Amino acid sequence: MENTIKKVSIIISKGSLEGIYPGLIMANGARMEGIEANLFFTFFGLDAIHKKKQKHIKVATVGNPGLHIPTWIGGIPGMSAFVTSRMKKSIESLDIPPVGEFLQLIHDSGCGMYACKATVDMFKMTKADFVSPVDDIITVGEFYEKAQGGEIIFT
Repeated sequence: MENTIKKVSIIISKGSLEGIYPGLIMANGARMEGIEANLFFTFFGLDAIHKKKQKHIKVATVGNPGLHIPTWIGGIPGMSAFVTSRMKKSIESLDIPPVGEFLQLIHDSGCGMYACKATVDMFKMTKADFVSPVDDIITVGEFYEKAQGGEIIFT
């Protein structure tokens, strides 16, 4: 078919579980369908690939309309930890691996993984701050070169 997608480049900009997993699931699905895929991490999405922050990613409970709870309830101490543990159990029950393992699996399937240079510089990070599946730190222009001829998805 002429209209099939051959390449996707997915931008992950949020550092919460509900902000990271959609992009990872889409990239994994693309690779399983034989579609070329790239992941571009920017702003708080860098938490997904940051060595020290990756294991501490939580669900955003304050002001999250998808939870259908009042903002003040989301701010109760322990609420984020509670909701995060429930979501992680749901994710695990679907045989979806934790973020770090999922990143490695997706990378091993051929997905390119890149950190945004402007954001890395702004947060005073270096490549040493990131987990090994990260291929490089690139500029937005370099991201567009990699995305050329494909679809760009912003999660």
